[in-house]
Amino acid sequence: MEPTGRDGAAGLLAESSPTRKRKMGHGSQASHRTPAKEPTTEEPSRMKRLFGFEVADVTSWHRFVCLMNRPTDPASLGIFRFLFGLLMVLDIPQERGLGYLDYKYLDGLEVCRFPLFNNLGPLPLDWMYLVYVIMLSGALGIMLGCCYRLSCLLFALPYWYIFFLDKTTWNNHSYLYGLIGFQLAFVNANRYWSLDGLWNPRKRNAHVPLWNYTILRTQIFIVYFIAGLKKLDADWVEGYSMGSLSRHWLFDPFKLFLSEEMTNLLVVHGAGLILDLTAGYLLFFDLTRPLALFFVSYFHCMNSQLFSIGMFSYTMLATSPLFCYPDWPRRLVTKLPYLLRKVLPLVEAPQCSQDCVYTTAGRTGKPQRTRARASGDDASEEQSKVRSKGAAETRLSLRQKFGALFTVLYILEQFFLPYSHFITQGYNNWTNGLYGYSWDMMVHSRSHQHVKITYRDGLTGEIGYLNPGVFTQTRRWKDHADMLKQYATCLSGLLHNYNVSEPEIYFDIWVSINDRFQQRLFDPRVDIVKADWSPFQRTSWVMPLLIDLSPWRQKFQEMESTLDNQTAVVFIADFPGLLLENFVSEDLGNTSVHLLKGEVQVEIVKEEKNYTLKEGEGMQLPAGEYHKVFTVSQYPSCYMYTYVNTTAVVLEQNLTKLQELKEKVQNGTETEPLPAELETVLHGEIDEMNVTDPLIQAFLRRQRRLEESERRRNATIIDRFMRFSYKKYFLFRRSFLLTVISLRNLALGRPPLEQLAKEVAYASMKYEEPTGSKSMKLENMPQEDHSEL
Repeated sequence: MEPTGRDGAAGLLAESSPTRKRKMGHGSQASHRTPAKEPTTEEPSRMKRLFGFEVADVTSWHRFVCLMNRPTDPASLGIFRFLFGLLMVLDIPQERGLGYLDYKYLDGLEVCRFPLFNNLGPLPLDWMYLVYVIMLSGALGIMLGCCYRLSCLLFALPYWYIFFLDKTTWNNHSYLYGLIGFQLAFVNANRYWSLDGLWNPRKRNAHVPLWNYTILRTQIFIVYFIAGLKKLDADWVEGYSMGSLSRHWLFDPFKLFLSEEMTNLLVVHGAGLILDLTAGYLLFFDLTRPLALFFVSYFHCMNSQLFSIGMFSYTMLATSPLFCYPDWPRRLVTKLPYLLRKVLPLVEAPQCSQDCVYTTAGRTGKPQRTRARASGDDASEEQSKVRSKGAAETRLSLRQKFGALFTVLYILEQFFLPYSHFITQGYNNWTNGLYGYSWDMMVHSRSHQHVKITYRDGLTGEIGYLNPGVFTQTRRWKDHADMLKQYATCLSGLLHNYNVSEPEIYFDIWVSINDRFQQRLFDPRVDIVKADWSPFQRTSWVMPLLIDLSPWRQKFQEMESTLDNQTAVVFIADFPGLLLENFVSEDLGNTSVHLLKGEVQVEIVKEEKNYTLKEGEGMQLPAGEYHKVFTVSQYPSCYMYTYVNTTAVVLEQNLTKLQELKEKVQNGTETEPLPAELETVLHGEIDEMNVTDPLIQAFLRRQRRLEESERRRNATIIDRFMRFSYKKYFLFRRSFLLTVISLRNLALGRPPLEQLAKEVAYASMKYEEPTGSKSMKLENMPQEDHSEL
């Protein structure tokens, strides 16, 4: 609804106060005549002052439709339309993937994909570029308010096609962009500061129905509030969801008076929970809105630095003014110099619109009046009756009824969908549903310790292993049963090309969620190719999360605090009857296993010996050999590996000695003669290409990293801005040139392969940043690992 504070909602066409008139007669009689009492201004009720409407406005469907179609200033909606379109224009080459579309949808690429519907696939590469061009033109049309309805369709339809095409890219803000694009297709956001308004006088600066604001405001309220409800999860409240985030430099001011642990608990988790739960309410009311605008702006600006989330932070900043009075752009423009007003949005009052429901006062600009009665209370009562009668007699169009019905159904659906996981049980794993539409932002963090893919030839029985992530461009499949099923089905088809018949595929994936034990997510004994999966039934081969072991996390911290900086630890939990096969690298010269709970048998494969461990016992594991850990207790076993990377320790010691030697050479305190190669290296006069010693190569690489880190740390704001600008320029340049090449291919056909390769190489020019004596090439490519392809 409309936020209020100036005696009612800003969009409400309030009746003007009747002026007190004095009737003058002729002669002396006039001076003694008592003037007739005129009706006094009606005091708005508390309900109206707080929420912008009366209780009577929602006592019937007819009155509710009138309320939802109340004329409202289009200014704030028009500004939001412009900002959202602009942000989507910037988002499409970046997070939507236009800048690296050829890497993802290259024709003939053997890669497994993860669409929402299995029969949904990408178009040929050149046609995918055309889809992106259509989406980009739609975003540009939304920004300019040009052919607005068509532009919304041109943006929304390709957007949802691309969204459904790849579940691995799903996240909450990408889902939100699609929802806003869908909403904009129904609202009249082109009634202010739009090209449509220049071409059509009826659309220029015209009122919009109140439901246009209601649906957008409620959507943003849901984003905040449901995210807050999801953060009531025990892991978030206890500070385990984002345990390492407090180490970021943005939280350094809080560490002046709080420890890092308390900063994590109170600021990262506590303040984040309170903000999400209250932001929607605080933005609604006039008294609390300035405070809310400050905190949500600070919150989103921090997020833009903490996470790689594209335009999300800026989109949420653009939604905040929707909660202000709709005429705020006009009031802002009137305070600017007159010369600027010619190019800025209009400041004149909006004209009437056929889409809104008006009283007589709303159409004529004059207040409805009633005959004065004996007292002001009687006059107020009469005015209220007239308004109620007018609302009851108002004839509503089908469009106005549809707008109110659409608003109600959409809001109910958005409140229901985040809790609809009891229907789509097949998408539930340790967390409910596909990540993206539940607003459970940052509630769950995962780490993967071990991933093994085993295949077995169904005819010969031959067993082999696949590199984790082979034939994929993503890692998200490891956490979702539906994607794992799609991946196994795809691998089964691809393995036929490698002479594997009727392949069976088994996954052994170990995951820790929110700093718990590393444990299996899927049953490693199940052939996923033949396993059953349905979106509406629980997946039987998903292993349960060992919630009962969650209190061990506090003990983990105590154990880790007793270790030195060179010793690492991994905590493992396994189910009865299962085993973990592991290989200890030769670099890990001091590896041991300690049993925390249950009973296990450790088999050293090479020695063919078994060792039984009970609670509190441990043993040393030989390096360079396989071992197996069998859980033989009737309940889950818990154990931990402690290890020291002796190779890394020795390397660090040697690098430290070289650094100390270099400092002595530079300050002239080193008197011992040095080898010729080492002397030139320590003086910085040699290139890594001429060095054969691995230790010297590692030292040079480390020196360059330190120099680059120091250079960036001391860079000025102008240097950082220029670096950022250059990177974005080359990304947008590549997007534009490859799009032009693809459209040319569609129109004229593809040129010879040699010419096409030169064109792509020219479009893929990289930004070279000077780093002293050398240049470092920075690619504007996605961060996924393509080495398997």
